[in-house]
Amino acid sequence: MKYHSPVLLKESVDALAIKEDGIYIDVTFGGGGHSREILNRLGASGRLFGFDQDPDALENIIEDARFTLIPENFRYIARFLRFHGVKKVDGILADLGVSSHQFDEAERGFSTRFDGDLDMRMNQKSKISAKEIISSYSEEKLAEILFLYGELRNSRNIAKTIVEKRQEEKIETSFQLKAALQQYLPNAVEHKILAQIFQAIRIEVNEELEVLKEFLLQTPNLLKEQGRLSVISYHSLEDRLVKRFIRTGLFIGEPEKDV
Repeated sequence: MKYHSPVLLKESVDALAIKEDGIYIDVTFGGGGHSREILNRLGASGRLFGFDQDPDALENIIEDARFTLIPENFRYIARFLRFHGVKKVDGILADLGVSSHQFDEAERGFSTRFDGDLDMRMNQKSKISAKEIISSYSEEKLAEILFLYGELRNSRNIAKTIVEKRQEEKIETSFQLKAALQQYLPNAVEHKILAQIFQAIRIEVNEELEVLKEFLLQTPNLLKEQGRLSVISYHSLEDRLVKRFIRTGLFIGEPEKDV
């Protein structure tokens, strides 16, 4: 399984200010790039725990006595750390969003570049897929997620079209969804609009913002005094949530721009 090199590798691990004997958590293990860098900086008595709900991540497990991979969603971080006898940690790293290899696999349905089943589940054992959302959600519910998670101004029109088109024929693949919505995809901004639509559906499938909130709320009680939280975010919805929480401990209000 090919994973790309992690972004902001040095910067994100530097932000943890690694202590040789510290306990650290990489909640988005993926290809293991960040974890390997953390291990390189840990001493013999240091410990690292990785979380990843995608079974593909098991192929990248690191054979190191200091490392433990927990194949679970990081929304359950405190529960599984307690199971391993860990109450407090020195640092937590989160690289949010979809792994590059998930985008590169057509059958996962994450990418607008390939024609594959509308799946989009980060954990393929999860019950609901993108296909179920497209085929069963009401027009009102579709409009809501397209507006909230895709930040699409014409969300109601797009939702109406999805409902109309699915009554004519099933929408089960990436390209079928693209074809159904072609009228909203002018050439100049086709990729941008389609990416927003896919983002909205993916966030709903994986409950990404709810998971992020649950995770962040647990971090103050998990981090030791002077502990560090290092987060890499990719889209504005994640970014705003993280910045607001770090500044205020809340998920509402305007974050300061220098976070």
